[in-house]
Amino acid sequence: MSQGELYTFVTNKLKGGKKGSLVAVIKGTSSEDIISVLIKINNRKRRSVREITLDMAGSMNLVASICFSKAVKVIDRFHVQKLVYDAVQQLRIKHRWEAIEEENNGNIICFENGDIKKQLLARSRYALYKSSTKWTESQAKRVKLLFQEYPDIKSAYESAQKLGYIYENTNCKTLAFSRMARWFNEIELSGFTIFKTVRGVFEKHYQNILNYFESRNTNASSESFNAKIKDFRRRLRGVVDIKFFLFRLSKIYA
Repeated sequence: MSQGELYTFVTNKLKGGKKGSLVAVIKGTSSEDIISVLIKINNRKRRSVREITLDMAGSMNLVASICFSKAVKVIDRFHVQKLVYDAVQQLRIKHRWEAIEEENNGNIICFENGDIKKQLLARSRYALYKSSTKWTESQAKRVKLLFQEYPDIKSAYESAQKLGYIYENTNCKTLAFSRMARWFNEIELSGFTIFKTVRGVFEKHYQNILNYFESRNTNASSESFNAKIKDFRRRLRGVVDIKFFLFRLSKIYA
């Protein structure tokens, strides 16, 4: 919210981010603080919740388990895919530092699009988050050069795209389990050490990740409301008086 302080917002999805959406504002993100507030909701109502979409944070998993014990937990697909794309970005950053070191040693290579190595790596950032079908003409040209120079980045990017294909084209939990197992086998054989952490996260949360393929729900509504608050803060050029800021939010959204 301000100066690094975090708040947890509890919202009503059915209100669509409009009046009546904001249920509670809890200072902090610790599971104990959130549970102490949510536990005040009638137990019968909490037990009626059938499904919760969440990220892979341990604190939120604990909140869901204690406050909504009957709910199926679903790991949001976009958090899973971001984890894999971040691994690709780490590989790109690693090569960029190497390129900076080469330039410091006087070894400068200029590509046909006018980029030198460190620029090629820096300017490819956003393209590597997107599908190749969404690249602009200049991005496609830049990424082609990038993949020619760094085939390991190409291989890692293609692995990330394959995971996206599984999410887009699988509607059966059993089939998703089979496809993801093959995908894991591929990245293991690729030898990318950068994917080891990703594998560990998947192994820890695989059941909740696979639950996505039952109903294909995401926590997009929560992310949308979070974006609304950030935009409200931006329009006010920051938060000076937190109490007054929360008062204004409650008048608009509560």
